[in-house]
Amino acid sequence: MSIKNKDQQIVSKERVASFAEVYTAQNEVNAMLDLVDHEINKLESRFFEPACGDGNFLIEVLDRKLKVLSSKYKKNQFEFEKNSIVVNGSLYGIDVLSDNVVNTRKRLKKKFFQMYEYIFKNTMNQNFVKSINFIIDKNIIHGDALTLKKVNLDVPVIFSEWTIVNSKLKRRDFTLSELMSYTFEKGTLFSDEGKNVNLASPLKEYSFTDYDMAYIND
Repeated sequence: MSIKNKDQQIVSKERVASFAEVYTAQNEVNAMLDLVDHEINKLESRFFEPACGDGNFLIEVLDRKLKVLSSKYKKNQFEFEKNSIVVNGSLYGIDVLSDNVVNTRKRLKKKFFQMYEYIFKNTMNQNFVKSINFIIDKNIIHGDALTLKKVNLDVPVIFSEWTIVNSKLKRRDFTLSELMSYTFEKGTLFSDEGKNVNLASPLKEYSFTDYDMAYIND
């Protein structure tokens, strides 16, 4: 169930009691993100929300990044699309409630594609559209931040690192537990500003593909 009023902070008393679910108000989201606005303005800076709820934080981060993206690349579709992979690939979230996961994915997709279609309505790249949908689905997961596993499954949450190298896409998969250990040690998720570093061996590493063909690697 999606919240219709952006200032409404609960869906139901039952969900508060069972899951301690209270959504962060929009003014509080903005105030907290203002503190790290210098990072949000970097398209490659990664953000992880361990209890993403309806997606309020991630939507606001995406909105701010899209303003930077548009100002830089709205006249160059190739650069806009390539950097859009970086932007959408930089947002990660998990939630214990499946409807929250569905709603967050929908909101992120709607926010991004409204801008993409507005700028490039007559030249939309359908492979790119599939790739953005694929990346958002991979990055927003039905999982538990306490166990670092998928809900009701003895399966670890796995996130992908999406990196653009010379217009090619590189994907590497890591368990969330591995990434959290690295984050606590280094203070950053995956690597510094999108550059590969010597993490432990990934669970899986994929061959380079064209930036708009992310969805073929599954």
